[in-house]
Amino acid sequence: MEFAYEAMDFSYQAPAYGPLDFMALYLFLAVCLFLMAGFPVALTLGGTALLFAGVGHWLGVFDDAFLGALPNRLYGIMTNQTLMAVPLFVFMGVMLERSRVAEELLDTLSSLFGGLRGGLGLSVVLVGMLLAASTGIVGATVVTMGLLALPTMLKRGYDPALSSGAICASGTLGQIIPPSIVLVLLGDVLSSAYQQAQLDQGIFSPDTVSVGDLFVGALIPGLLLVGLYLAYVLATAWLRPGTMPPLPPELRPAPRALLGRVSRALLPPLGLILAVLGSIMAGAATPTEAAAVGAVGAMLLAAARKRLDLATLNAVMRSTVEVTSMVFLILIGAALFSLVFRGFGGDELVHDFLSDLPGGTAGALILVMLLMFLLGFVLDFIEITFVVVPIVGPVLLAMGVDPVWLGVMIALNLQTSFLTPPFGFALFYLRGVAPAEVKTGHIYRGVLPFILIQLIALGLVAAWPQLATWLPEVVFPD
Repeated sequence: MEFAYEAMDFSYQAPAYGPLDFMALYLFLAVCLFLMAGFPVALTLGGTALLFAGVGHWLGVFDDAFLGALPNRLYGIMTNQTLMAVPLFVFMGVMLERSRVAEELLDTLSSLFGGLRGGLGLSVVLVGMLLAASTGIVGATVVTMGLLALPTMLKRGYDPALSSGAICASGTLGQIIPPSIVLVLLGDVLSSAYQQAQLDQGIFSPDTVSVGDLFVGALIPGLLLVGLYLAYVLATAWLRPGTMPPLPPELRPAPRALLGRVSRALLPPLGLILAVLGSIMAGAATPTEAAAVGAVGAMLLAAARKRLDLATLNAVMRSTVEVTSMVFLILIGAALFSLVFRGFGGDELVHDFLSDLPGGTAGALILVMLLMFLLGFVLDFIEITFVVVPIVGPVLLAMGVDPVWLGVMIALNLQTSFLTPPFGFALFYLRGVAPAEVKTGHIYRGVLPFILIQLIALGLVAAWPQLATWLPEVVFPD
């Protein structure tokens, strides 16, 4: 009997959690399901959280006091100086798009490299890099490059798969090359997560991480990725010359005329990019102030091209307000979701789960990166940034993960996800504007080498975190 009693006692004590202890997990899964069903993001985050809060109150497992913190959260969002950079960078990107900077850059660089095999491919990658540093908006870059470059590449005899892959990959550089809207939002979320992780550890004078740190940290990995893209294009042109023919001699402009075109098309946007990033790296401006410089500079570029009129300004302002309103509405919904998730003990649940994984910190990182990669198929970067990162970020940072390195890894990971068939967002953007002769199979086949390049870049940054952490330590020493 004693043995039976001990066995019964053992079986009773073993379970650590009951079904109601996983309400936070049910909330997260419900939000993902509603988002995949196509419901609006902000309303889904807030509405699902309120629904679960009501159910949790009825079941006696949720304390309504958590909802009392919502007004303070909303006030913090509305007075957040860092988030003021979002409308300014959006304005900058849309204004440059309307002033046809991309069109002039592509024409000029195509003429400059046209005599080389793969010259158009090199031009697409370089223009994609400049647009990423100018606009930071992935969808706009892919669509613009698809409309401008893809028909020209096909007309010049380029392989449809290679052309599609180069455009998709170059368009997603806006995820990692600063100034990027992704990095602005990710930097703000990681800053809060880093402070929370330190407070949870009993550190009441926490270190900070800023958007500027993330901008500078992403610079070397972003340029490394561009270098790998260019190397692949050159290698393909050398090994398979028929897929990337050079421009015929009669279509190449005279060198003296070309020099003037390059100066007019390349120097102004390059100067604007250097002004924005240079002011941040020199410590002369915060990212928000640098974004204001970029917005004014974009207007000056448009005015110099005689494309700044009331109609253009009205269209740019309207687009800026729409994007900014969407971002801040999602922020409000995410704040409500975060409060309810914590009210159900979700932060402790995630901490226990990740801490108990085999492999320790490395195992937790691999699982989180895999989860974000898969969610990138169905959720936008804004949703992942505001839903997933606040949940897993404090846990990973409390394990000793560097916040700048983590932010760069997340950005690279999401960029890879947006390229991966069959659900990558960049593939859908290009499919929507591609000519009829470019099949979906061409697009899928074309991005596969670039996905391999992305994985190589991820592996390099994972193996040598200094690629992301060295430059911020030099630029912003303690």
